[in-house]
Amino acid sequence: MTTVEFHHRELPNGLTVAAETNTDAHTAAVGFFVKTGTRDEQRPVMGVTHFLEHMMFKGTERRSAADVNREFDEMGANYNAYTSHEATVYYAQVLPEFLSGAIDLIGDILRPALRNDDFDMEKNVIIEEIGMYEDQPFMRLHNRLVESYFGDHPLGYRVLGTVESIEALEAQQMREYFERRYSPDNIVVAAAGKFDIDKLVDDVTAIAGDWQPTGAERDYAMPDLGVHDVSMPDEKVTRHYVEMLCPAPSSQDDRRYAASVMADVIGDDEGSRLYWALVDPGLADEADMVYYPQDQHGCFAASASCDPKRAEQVEKLLIDTIDAYTDSIDEHEIERSKNKLATQLILRSENPNGCMRSIGGQWLYRGEYLPLDQQLSRLTAVSADDVRSLLADMPMHPRTTVRLGPK
Repeated sequence: MTTVEFHHRELPNGLTVAAETNTDAHTAAVGFFVKTGTRDEQRPVMGVTHFLEHMMFKGTERRSAADVNREFDEMGANYNAYTSHEATVYYAQVLPEFLSGAIDLIGDILRPALRNDDFDMEKNVIIEEIGMYEDQPFMRLHNRLVESYFGDHPLGYRVLGTVESIEALEAQQMREYFERRYSPDNIVVAAAGKFDIDKLVDDVTAIAGDWQPTGAERDYAMPDLGVHDVSMPDEKVTRHYVEMLCPAPSSQDDRRYAASVMADVIGDDEGSRLYWALVDPGLADEADMVYYPQDQHGCFAASASCDPKRAEQVEKLLIDTIDAYTDSIDEHEIERSKNKLATQLILRSENPNGCMRSIGGQWLYRGEYLPLDQQLSRLTAVSADDVRSLLADMPMHPRTTVRLGPK
């Protein structure tokens, strides 16, 4: 008989452990979720969070960079890390017998050496990465969009930073940021799969129990959103790209379920209203709408790309399709999207890695654990009236639009 059980523990230094054991799982996944991202930076050190993530893999007092890579490989681990505007996450999925080793390894790299030589060398890697993304039209477009939409607010900063901010960044500034933000009372260790919870807590305590808390907090000042319309002409670009942002429910808002359903109905990459209006007839090669729940904030993003000759037609259809939805909400579309989203939710929960990420995100943003049946219940309860109520409160305005294409 399958037994799935949730466990919550807190270490004396404030570090939280949130875990779901599953007796039928064949692997175990663990992630260290640090509540720090680009929105916690000051503009002069923009990009320091992502740069710091890179530096975690450059070695510790106990391990060299080669040791870190070798030990992950010896475990056969599926491991990685990522930085967003709001979190930095380090994770590994392994066979159950290697979970203790994975916890020790991830915990160790979260206390990095931060050597000057490594810092200077990795700075070049970051600058190359920035250049690589600058060659991607949608990334250039999106960076400019969030800058225009959020203005001076840190949610508008670039996750990678700019060439100028990275070149000016000093190792000591990174060390000070690390000491302040990588505090145990600002970290959630999430785990899912097959393991013994007491052993897992002992392993986390062994590696992180002596970390000293700093009382790290996030500034929740809200951005001053306006209406902006920006064009970025570039003769080297051969397609027309457009993207727009507008307010949506936050990660803490119960209306996030209605927002997810609505975004899927309007802009999923297959079978949505934007798909039938723009992609199926061949007017655009891409058209979608995505819901981004954030910490005390949220956004809807809609985008499309097409032949420059169809730019005006595609932009008009994109906007008209979104704006027309308020007066044409369809129950059948909502039911279809709920089924699709429920399937995605179940598939993610069946993999310990997906389950671990869900647990970590829930606890980091809301300090709660919702078992799968409760998540499904809230999703399937979304009605047409819920979507109408959401649109009455958040009518997808103010809206900022940025386009990139040939002159």
